[in-house]
Amino acid sequence: MRWNELGKFLIIALAIIGGFCVYINPLANSIKQGLDLQGGSHVVLQAVETKEFKVDDDALNRSVKIIERRINGLGLTEPVIQRQGKDRIIVELPGVKDPENAIAMLGRTALMEFKDDQGNVVLTGKDLKDARAQVSQGNAAVVGLEFNDEGAKKFAELTARNIGRTIAIELDGKVLTAPVVQEAITGGRAQISGQRSIEEAEQLAILLRSGSLPVKIEVLENRTVGPTLGQDSKEKSIKAFFIGIAAIYVFMLVFYRLAGVVADIALLLYVMLLLLTMRYLGATLTLPGIAGIILSIGMAVDANVLIFERFKEEIRKGKTLRSAMGSGFSRAIITILDSNITTLMAAAILFYLGTGPIKGFAVTLSLGTLLSMFTAVTVTKFLLQFLVFSNFTKNPAWFGISAPKPEDIKVEKPAQPVVKEEKEEKPAKPKRVVEKPMNGRRLK
Repeated sequence: MRWNELGKFLIIALAIIGGFCVYINPLANSIKQGLDLQGGSHVVLQAVETKEFKVDDDALNRSVKIIERRINGLGLTEPVIQRQGKDRIIVELPGVKDPENAIAMLGRTALMEFKDDQGNVVLTGKDLKDARAQVSQGNAAVVGLEFNDEGAKKFAELTARNIGRTIAIELDGKVLTAPVVQEAITGGRAQISGQRSIEEAEQLAILLRSGSLPVKIEVLENRTVGPTLGQDSKEKSIKAFFIGIAAIYVFMLVFYRLAGVVADIALLLYVMLLLLTMRYLGATLTLPGIAGIILSIGMAVDANVLIFERFKEEIRKGKTLRSAMGSGFSRAIITILDSNITTLMAAAILFYLGTGPIKGFAVTLSLGTLLSMFTAVTVTKFLLQFLVFSNFTKNPAWFGISAPKPEDIKVEKPAQPVVKEEKEEKPAKPKRVVEKPMNGRRLK
């Protein structure tokens, strides 16, 4: 027995198994979870065309960006904001604690206007540079405004002309505050008072910072997934995952024995690589994504089954374990590439034409397919090579292969060269000239 090769096999196998047991739980929990796993809200927004607002591609694209800035300002993790059709926007808010408050902010136009006592609009939200929630000297929640250069000039002129008069600050046509101007304000800064709490002031500041929507938005659908339902879906998915893995392990061990052990170890590494890749790519795990992972695990097992069945065929032809292993891998690789390439093509179509969860399924399926090819043609091959070359056993039964019967072994006899017998050529006999009489004459 070659202990060097067997030692390599045991070291690699124990490292993979130990790493899986230690890191699988924290690695899985570090992946961002989607709406269907941790709960939240699914909102469909409808753009409505009015006399003031026209719905077109540019307006809807700008609306998506503004809504995204508003949601990011709320501090929500991994929101999904995307267009649907010509006039709809899909918003998913995973893990949101106050969905009603968040949804109320999505559809607000957030058009801020500064008006003089005559009702003339002098400044708008376009003249703002920044807006932040602050606490005044009297411990009241206010919104501090900072204007850009042009807005600072307009605001200074507005306050200078209206000393002793009121200036109305309106948001979406509603008066937020109407302070009396005591003196001209030339610093380009102002405050909006009247907020009941610092949270309310922060929400107003987010709306003002993100800008006004270019179209009118209405909430068409609001579907809430509770945390309990999401946790229940997560637990069932994990249970199904481990049941599937256990069934695969038993199948491989029963049918392929030592080769099944190799496949199971490679499968552990495959799962870890897949989760690690999703973690560093920042992918969001959803229920369809888990389905893609389970399907890709099936693809990985299918690759090992193809290799081992080819391995069996070569053994039945009477080859040694070493030569059968090499032939099995070389003959199975074409079939593996063919099946995986078609799967990648289907995943690419789903990603290009699908939305939201469908794209998540396509991403996990693609990553899993690529990694399954890697583990099948490298990890499985090297581990099986170490095991076979160690001469741990030469009995094919340890690899799930019944010993070939003598009559089943086909030995190809080498073709023998055909030797042609050369016949000796005998000298030709001289022709005898027969003289015949012709009209009483002889021809010579």
